[in-house]
Amino acid sequence: MNTTGKTHRNPYPTVDIIIELPDDRIVCVRRRNPPEGWALPGGFVDYGESLEHAARREAREETGLQVELIEQFHAYSDPERDPRHHTLTVVFIAKASGQAHGGDDAAEAQAFEPDKLPELVFDHARIISDYLHYRRTGERGRFTL
Repeated sequence: MNTTGKTHRNPYPTVDIIIELPDDRIVCVRRRNPPEGWALPGGFVDYGESLEHAARREAREETGLQVELIEQFHAYSDPERDPRHHTLTVVFIAKASGQAHGGDDAAEAQAFEPDKLPELVFDHARIISDYLHYRRTGERGRFTL
């Protein structure tokens, strides 16, 4: 407790990874656990783990792919982005090759053309929209609250 008698709480840190394949498809995973549906690969950052290590680990665990992180794209922190609790995510853009397959808490992993993505859970549709805008124009800062 702090001196005001209130318990201090922080959002849970997570990472999400936009994995680009050589044919410009993007890898998504079908979640095994609630909220069920399709999402970007990602998950919680472990205590003592860097964001970069967490991104590579989550990508490998959920898709079986070894990724090369290209850049840190953006952070998303809307308290409503995850229905389970307040999370913030740092999104990475990565490259990989090979065939993705589901693992860990991903029931399935599949590559999609950017304009043919399935309906995504969390705020991942917004993340992909921001990413596609960035990829088309090179412009950042289109992020709205």
